[in-house]
Amino acid sequence: MTRILPEASPIIIAHRGASGYRPEHTLAAYELAIALGADYIEPDLVSTKDGVLIARHENEISETTDVASHPEFAHRQTSKIIDGESKTGWFTEDFTLRELKTLRAKERIPQLRSQNTAYDGLLEIPTLQEIIDLAKGKSAEINRAIGIYPETKHPTYFKSIGLALEAPLLATLTANGYQGANAPVFIQSFEVSNLQDLSTKTDLPLVQLLNNSGKPYDFVVSGCERTYTDLVTASGLREIAKYAQAVGIHKNLLVPRDSNGKLRRRKAACRQTSPTSLVTDAHAAGLLVHVWTFRNEDCFLPLDFQGNPQGEYELFFSLGVDGVFSDYPDTAFAVNQNLRFKLSDF
Repeated sequence: MTRILPEASPIIIAHRGASGYRPEHTLAAYELAIALGADYIEPDLVSTKDGVLIARHENEISETTDVASHPEFAHRQTSKIIDGESKTGWFTEDFTLRELKTLRAKERIPQLRSQNTAYDGLLEIPTLQEIIDLAKGKSAEINRAIGIYPETKHPTYFKSIGLALEAPLLATLTANGYQGANAPVFIQSFEVSNLQDLSTKTDLPLVQLLNNSGKPYDFVVSGCERTYTDLVTASGLREIAKYAQAVGIHKNLLVPRDSNGKLRRRKAACRQTSPTSLVTDAHAAGLLVHVWTFRNEDCFLPLDFQGNPQGEYELFFSLGVDGVFSDYPDTAFAVNQNLRFKLSDF
């Protein structure tokens, strides 16, 4: 299995684009992310009825589009079981690409990001191909390689309805020249089996996403008793390294928070945090470590860094992570550049 060397500096992954400033998963969000210094842009991928991969965080689209205001689609509202949970709304697999292109994106959390609502009703749902075209075009324009970091969403579900994501994903990447371990692309999934299968079909870097609770949904389906907690052990990480090149971890897996929302400290009244051994263990297994998700709003920050999102980045960068997912890539970029500048003084 090909291993990837850590970057000289942590990479900045624009989480759903610059989603702190624009409605998520839109070309405007991705384009702004590139302008703000992102190294990679992240499209979560779901399928249309006609098998086209598009960028949405989930296949139910009422939270992030104006579908509910389209009377011609009112009859498409339905309820489904997705990854074991009942969902009611409108689902991408019930629409053709042509139909979805009549919808417009809207801000997911307007109560926090009211400024983003200025773009509601203006932006289309992009396809994977359109996102690749943007990344390649901007790379040529600014003479800087912009990578893509696609995630397969609900892979077991989409496979069960005959719309598996993996084959069209690989076909699209191959058609656009993304081949080999050094291509500017990472493919990520919260499930395990689809990554294991992908590892037999591509040399592109694969990323096992790891949550701080629960288990991969394919484990639920298969009856496997292991959880994400089992996967983040040293032995679990060595198993992951047999099919993946990186792990994408929830922040709390590296620096846990206490019940009050404060970062765990080595001792009471001690300013030094008490990180887990996850970075050390992952690197020992030959895996890169990318951490999610960094956001500037206080409601997402540990109490220790309220009003100081820069401090949270500094902490995680100091722990040796290889990349961060951020809704605000400009903040991540600025902190990263500042730390590099300080190091260059030595």
